[in-house]
Formats: sequence, structure tokens, C-alpha cells
Amino acid sequence: MKKFKFTINGNQYDTEIISVEDNIAEIEINGTSYKVEVDKEIKPVKTPKLVRPVAVPSTDIHPSVAKTASPSAPKGTGSIKSPLPGVILEVFVKEGETVKMGQKLLMLEAMKMENNIEADKAGKVVSIMKHKGDSVMEGDVLIIIGE
Repeated sequence: MKKFKFTINGNQYDTEIISVEDNIAEIEINGTSYKVEVDKEIKPVKTPKLVRPVAVPSTDIHPSVAKTASPSAPKGTGSIKSPLPGVILEVFVKEGETVKMGQKLLMLEAMKMENNIEADKAGKVVSIMKHKGDSVMEGDVLIIIGE
């Protein structure tokens, strides 16, 4: 645990506190172990453990996995949502344009980083909800893709 060097009456002692339980401390002095009883109970200082929930990103790094509809489900419209709050820097598609899965739709600046937002399903761009220069919040619908 902790190591100390003491000089008592000119003699040097290397000590190490091995463990402390209630008011009994196990101490090693110059290689010899001793159990020492302390007059009052010693409360060990515990560093709090930080517990955070596991962060799950809202988009996958694999654009080939559809996130708006499963392949066996009936096809319909799907919405592309903002993964982070930020500002739209560029829109790469127009309404009515046909897009493929994984195609770059727009660029979002979030936390001073440029993020490419890609299509997670193939289809036709039904509606573009946000345009260049618009501020968006996390979860805002950016583009709607349909059949």
C-alpha cells in the first residue's frame, strides 16, 4: 500500500503498510512483518468508482446495414436523423433523386468535426427537411427516403 522511511535515534527503518482492517494494521519493517493494533479505528480512503452507461452510437460505421427497415419488412419511407447537434454544411442530393445504400447525403458539422451522413436504405429522396446552414439537434429528421 504505502511505503515510508523513518529515522529513529539515528537508525533508518524502511516500512510498508501492507493492509489495514478495522484497527489492525499489517506492517513490514526492514523485511519483518508485524501486526499492529491502532487505538482508534482507521477508515481507509476509498476513491469513488465512476460508472457510466455504455455509449451506443446512433449510426453504424457499416453503411450496408439498413437501419430504417429490415429487409423482410414491407418497404416504405425511412427517415435519416441527425446523430449529433450541429450545422448542415452541404447537401449532396436533391428531392426526387434516387440514392443507394451508403451514398453520402449531406455533411454535418458537429463539435468542430465534419460528419458525412449516409443513406441507410436505397430509394428516392422524398423530402429534404434541413438545408445548408440550418442548425439541427440530435434526432432531428434531415431527409426522408421512400420507394
